[in-house]
Amino acid sequence: MMTDAPTTTSTLPSYFDPRVLAKLHGLELRARMVVEGFFAGMHHSPHRGLSIEFADHRAYTQGDDLRHIDWKVFAKTDKYYIKEYEQETNMHVLLVVDCSESMNYRSSDDLLTKYEYACVASGAIAHLALRQRDFVGLALFDEHITEFIKPSVRHDQWHTLVRTMSSHDRQGSTSLGATLAELGERLSQRTLVIVISDLFDDHEAILKGLTQLRYRRHEPIVWNLWDCAELTFPFNGTVLFEGLEQSGTLVAEPDAIRRQYLEEVQQFQNDMRTSCGRQRISYSVFDTSQSLSVTLTSYLAARSNRLRQRSSRVMR
Repeated sequence: MMTDAPTTTSTLPSYFDPRVLAKLHGLELRARMVVEGFFAGMHHSPHRGLSIEFADHRAYTQGDDLRHIDWKVFAKTDKYYIKEYEQETNMHVLLVVDCSESMNYRSSDDLLTKYEYACVASGAIAHLALRQRDFVGLALFDEHITEFIKPSVRHDQWHTLVRTMSSHDRQGSTSLGATLAELGERLSQRTLVIVISDLFDDHEAILKGLTQLRYRRHEPIVWNLWDCAELTFPFNGTVLFEGLEQSGTLVAEPDAIRRQYLEEVQQFQNDMRTSCGRQRISYSVFDTSQSLSVTLTSYLAARSNRLRQRSSRVMR
């Protein structure tokens, strides 16, 4: 089934290890390798069940195949409902990728920048979703939306998405809140919106944008990317910190500020997780030095949860 998580990925680390992926040239090759590794770690064949997972109910109409009547729902509601499957109710997915200057950061211990990591994750998700006949689109943003590709299932859609991410410049500041508000205006079809960003923007502005998407009945999920050094602050001695996104420079003693810095990072993540939780928005933190397999399982978990929620509303 599509919602099965890979169970043998621990024996296939090369597929997902950023250090291995960094040695490959080109986003297309990296993304394909991640997807192949994911399928290699699944119990079931990727060609069995991926496009026929139960998705929703609809009212029975004359001429429908009686084999698809959900008798459990009938027992609860005394009404006839037909089970629909993913091949009949394809989802719209929009990958919202941060291409601001801060996404260029890569510490000495990492081999992929945050933007490169985001692109590989996005490419893998797009590849998997398109194989399931879902509509997939892309929005790149910094201070505003710089590229927008409408969700589609065209045969060349994946290559279009990959080429767009690969060729895009990373510059400018982050304005995620305004970006999400604009996307809310653009998206007419109910959409799963996957935000992939370091979230270097005002906390309240981000939440306002996410709430607006929710209000318009879209389903946002947030993947918060961090470089390993941003999470551990391993610096020693006197260090000149060069700010990205026009934030200037700072000479500091890391030992003197490490504790406060790490507390601020943890507080930010806790605040985002709590605020998103109140809006029923999935929030996850990703360390760019860690395996990319978690991005695929997170995507599938979010999708599976969405389908269960839709089904439970009918069963009430």
